[in-house]
Parts: sequence; C-alpha cells; structure tokens
Amino acid sequence: MPGIFKSKEQKIVAMPSPFRRKTLACLPLLLCLFAMSLAACRQEEKTGPGRIPSSPPVQDAPQVSRPAGCQGCHSAVRLDAAHDLACSQCHGGTEKAAGRDEAHAGLSGQPAHPDQMRERCGGCHADQVRAVADSAHFTLKNEVNLVRAAFGAGQELARLTEIPLHATIDSPLALADDLLRRRCLACHPYSQGDTYPETVRGTGCAACHLLYENGGQKSHAFTKSPPDSQCLHCHYGNRVGADYHGRFEHDFGVEYRTPYRSDGSNPRPHGVEYHQLAPDLHQRAGLACIDCHSGAELMGGHGASAPGKKLTCRTCHAWRPGTPLPLNNLQTGEGGLRLLTRLSGKNLAVPPLAHPAHQRYAATVDCAVCHSQWSFNDRGTHLIRYDALDGEPWEDLAVQGSFEVEEQLNYGSADTPLLRDRLNNTATPGIWLMGYELRRWELPLIGPDAQGRLRVFRPILDLHLSLVDDSGKVVFDNAEPIEGHPRYLPYTPHTTGKAGAFYHERLKTTLPPEHRQ
Repeated sequence: MPGIFKSKEQKIVAMPSPFRRKTLACLPLLLCLFAMSLAACRQEEKTGPGRIPSSPPVQDAPQVSRPAGCQGCHSAVRLDAAHDLACSQCHGGTEKAAGRDEAHAGLSGQPAHPDQMRERCGGCHADQVRAVADSAHFTLKNEVNLVRAAFGAGQELARLTEIPLHATIDSPLALADDLLRRRCLACHPYSQGDTYPETVRGTGCAACHLLYENGGQKSHAFTKSPPDSQCLHCHYGNRVGADYHGRFEHDFGVEYRTPYRSDGSNPRPHGVEYHQLAPDLHQRAGLACIDCHSGAELMGGHGASAPGKKLTCRTCHAWRPGTPLPLNNLQTGEGGLRLLTRLSGKNLAVPPLAHPAHQRYAATVDCAVCHSQWSFNDRGTHLIRYDALDGEPWEDLAVQGSFEVEEQLNYGSADTPLLRDRLNNTATPGIWLMGYELRRWELPLIGPDAQGRLRVFRPILDLHLSLVDDSGKVVFDNAEPIEGHPRYLPYTPHTTGKAGAFYHERLKTTLPPEHRQ
C-alpha cells in the first residue's frame, strides 16, 4: 500500500554480464595470490624483525565524577533568567540525590500540565493560572458545545473534560462525544499534540510558553512572547491562524497532495501538505499573532481595555484621539496611532478608517466582507468510526492528518483498531477516518448573521457521522446535525487585503438561503 510510512525500495545494482564473466574467470588466480600473501604475513609476524606489534591492553576509562544535583546529568539544560531555579522547585524529585532512582522519586515530567499547574506554577503565577484555567484556550468550551449542540445536546459543558464517556454508542450525540474525545481534540493543553514535526508541544502553560520545533523541545527557556510557530502547533490545518500565513491544507486524496519532494524534506510538518496562498496583509507587514491577541485576551481576559469588549478591526483602525489606547503595544505619535510589533520590533502606522464606505456600512457589514482575500470552504466533512478496519478501500486516503490513524491504515491488520482517548490517554476500540466532499478555498460566502449584519460564513458544521461495528453492521449512517440547526456559521477569515475598486460587489448575499441564520 503506498503511503508516506512505507519503507523505501531496496536498490539492487547488477554488474553487466560480460564484466561478470571475466571476473569469474579470474577468481581462482585471485584466491591463490591472496593465500600466498596471508602466509607471508603470518611468517613475518613469527620471525620478529618486521613483526607487527600487538595492540596495548585496553585501559578502563577513568571515572568522571559528576556534580551533585540535576545538572550533573542534565548539563545541557539552559533556563531563562526568570526560571533559573532548582529543578526540584518545579519538577519535584530530590535535587541533591546521588542516584537516578532517588533523584526521580516523586518527579513530575510535565509540571505545567493543567492538572498540576496550580500547584507547580501557581506559587509564582497565581493570577495567571487562575485566569487561564477558565479561558477559551483551556476549556475549549466554544468548540465542544458547538458540535454537541448540533447533535442534540440540551445543556452546555463548562470545559472539555466534562465530555461524557459512553460505554455504548446508542445515539448521534454519543457518537459525537466519542469523536470529540478520540479524533478532534488533539489541540488542547492536556495533550502534547500529534507526532508530526510541527504539531508537538508542551502541555498547559508550556503549550505556548516553552518553545518546540521539529518534533522536540527547542530549549528549556520560557518565553513571554511566543512566536507564531507556537500558535501554529494548534492553529494548523484549515483553521484560523494557518490562513494568516496563507496556508490552505490539501485534500487527503493522493492525487491532490502534490508537489512531491525528491530532496528528502518533510512535505507535511503539520500532517497534510498545504497550498501557499497570499498571507494576511498584517502578517506581511510584520505583525505576529500576539500583536493583536495579547496575553490578557488569550489567558482569560480581553484584548481591549474596556471589560468584555471583543477585539475587532475597528478596535485599532477606528480609534480616535482622546480615547484610551486599546492595546499596550500602541502609542500615539506624529501622524496618529502607531503599533510597536512585539517580535519584529517594527514601528508601524495604523491607518484610520478614511473611506466613506467605512462610515456608511459600519453598522451593517463586517470588515472581512470587503477585505478578506479568500476563505475556508470545506463542504461535506464525513467522519466514519470503524470497529474493524479494512485499510484497502482507504489506500488513496491514507494521509488523514492524524499520525495514529495513518499508522494503523498503513501497517494495521484486520484486528480491532484502537484509538487513544485524548483526555485520559487510554486506547479503546474503534478508529475514526475522515474525508471531504469538496475541499477548496474560495471567494468568501456572504450572508446575514442573526443580527442581520453581513458576515463571511463557512460550513463548519456540515458534518456527517457514521459507525460500522466489528461485524460490519452499519449502526449509524450519515448522522447529521439536528433539523433546523445551522451548518454554515459566521467567522472572521485572517486573510485581510485591500478591498479594491469593486468592493460593492461583495455586499451581495451569496450564501444559499437554506444556510442562512
């Protein structure tokens, strides 16, 4: 079965036939000469004058005494100035122990994990730990409740850890819960991510603040200002974040995943190859994610100064002199408002809204309607749980964006497939496979939201769930969101560009009537 995990074909190099015949004819003579030479060497060794001296006896390597403490074994670990502490203060264990077992007694390998961060990190960062524990990044309650409501959930959950475990899958909601726990929630702070080179990260606080690259930890120095590469450990694929860098993930079909690379480089550091489209205008100017999405917003607070006020384009571009600065990396200067980028060190002018259209449509049209260059449009997302796996029909879809799934598709047998629960790390029977009816980027689909304001929409809930048990019986076939539940939802593409002369053509509703809210 073709696939990225198949071993390379062995190369067999054969000699041309005439050369092979000549070599075989000379073989007896060559063997005779070799035997004579060997005998002469042995005689010389016995006689003495030209004898080859024997090798000196091997001496035991001198014992190098290691310094006491963690650094004796982990000498390569370098800490940042703010965390230049004894290792045991965060990780536990015994700092000055002489042996490994004693040193590692009570050791915590992931002290920043959500289950431990209050105890391990909260001593110094109590306010941050308290706030981030209820943030959207940690609870994922928006994503979880969005999917569960589509399949009939009547009550919202406070956090992802509350998603029920079901002994029996007897309803579409139970099937959706299993999907969330074992296929969808690779991007949450309880997990170290997937096994692809740029999807591995720390847990809890370390997911953002401890740098990882190429499948491993880059250093033990914590950073207060994470680069975009940290954000992309979770916000890859066809999600907001990847689009900011102009990335659109390929379809899973083998014929769509070109170009193929002959230099041995990894063509899919995030699981699936991606098309490189036009990045967001702000990204090209030098703004990182954290220039707009500050720590206050991401860790349970709000990006803007007014409590509860959501960050939008108008937060900066509609700012007026005499009002509070909405972000702490903004300042006033000659010519108006300026932004100091946190990572690239640029001092950029923030253009005010000067075009008459901004005033005319401010209350009725979202900025992205005119300014987004492209948007995600993955239609018909099909997810099928198989309790017994026959990989052959999926040969051309062996790339699935999940290393665990791909490994079983490529190397699995007809035995019961297993997939880990992302919350308790327990492998249970059944494997989730994915496919799309249509996976394309397009000009934005425009429609009115629940308040009548024109927004960009995407088919985020165009989901179809199926279950085939271990006997081959189809238990659920294309279970869809409950009747009346919207499949297309408004969102803000991070693909900003100039609106162009014909922006007014964007002010027409292109979203089909059946998908309007």
